[in-house]
Amino acid sequence: MYLKSLQLINFKNYEEAEMTLSSSINCFTGNNGSGKTNILDAVHYLSVCKSYLNTVDKQNIRFDQPFFVVQGVFEAENKEINIHCSVKVGAKKIFKRNKSEYDKLGDHIGQFPCVMISPYDRNLIGDGSEVRRKWMDGIIAQSNKSYLDDLQRYGKILIQRNALLKNMHDHGLFDRESIEVWDEQLIQVGTRIHEVRKAFLNEFIPVFQKQYNFIGEEAEQIDLEYRSQLNDISFNELLSLNQRKDAFSQYTNGGIHKDDLVFTIKGHPVKKFGSQGQQKSYLIALRLAQFEWLKMHLGILPILLLDDIFDKLDDNRVGRLLQLVSNHSFGQVLVTDTNRDRLERIFVDVSVPINYFEVKNGTVPAPQFSVDNKI
Repeated sequence: MYLKSLQLINFKNYEEAEMTLSSSINCFTGNNGSGKTNILDAVHYLSVCKSYLNTVDKQNIRFDQPFFVVQGVFEAENKEINIHCSVKVGAKKIFKRNKSEYDKLGDHIGQFPCVMISPYDRNLIGDGSEVRRKWMDGIIAQSNKSYLDDLQRYGKILIQRNALLKNMHDHGLFDRESIEVWDEQLIQVGTRIHEVRKAFLNEFIPVFQKQYNFIGEEAEQIDLEYRSQLNDISFNELLSLNQRKDAFSQYTNGGIHKDDLVFTIKGHPVKKFGSQGQQKSYLIALRLAQFEWLKMHLGILPILLLDDIFDKLDDNRVGRLLQLVSNHSFGQVLVTDTNRDRLERIFVDVSVPINYFEVKNGTVPAPQFSVDNKI
């Protein structure tokens, strides 16, 4: 599976752009602010129905325009598949496959997977638990449609339960029977989500540790811990224990919406004790493990998106990534960088065809030149 062509209309800084892509490596170079990252973000839209950088759809519309369109032609199993995404101010997002609109966006998730490695990944370490939960959920949901349904259902139940808690607080009463109606649903769905997350991490962590040992400068004791209130107590008991606290705070204080992932190295949190090099290795290993896990579960090589990472990595880590590319561990790769000469040096010994595009102020001409390194 790979993306053959990409077309943008009013997407971010692009008035209109169209490009034909190689099934192997595609390099986009240009100055900061020229729109290189926006190309990768458009591919991310076609993959998972949303932006990697800004999940508020209307904020990705070009300034002073009423809509944007991102569409691409994928080749999968010797067939061309046209995917169309459009967002219009004041209207719902539209996603189409071969001109037929999806009944729900979840039906598209997992069909054309991609993995982005970006400087913004540092948010996984530095930001709050919600970022890490969404990252984990986004991986699982691509291979488990019922899990995605459960996540959406849990969110709706949680909103209803919190609204009831607020209403009861405003009226100075606590209606146990009414709250138990929502408790039963929350317990049922939340317990399923917890079990799926546990099973995912039991499988994912060894893959992650293998990738870290490969990409890191030295073998180190690294781990990824799943912290959940449900690890030690049933959901029913948890809600009972928090009943008074919930009534006072008008909020559901216990549940899988409080889950977190703790990243550690040598038994200590990476956020506090990891060096810059260790943190970079940790994040790249997470993404490479994500790539490997999706490949195993979907039977598809995800598209790999590398956004402006080569000036952030030392030669050792760059060399390890290129070793994976040369070993054909990846399929289609899209790369951005401000320095074309650097990319030419990096990929000089990689034995696959490479397209080079020069991005200028929201325009992407045809490849200035292509290098056929195929042996």
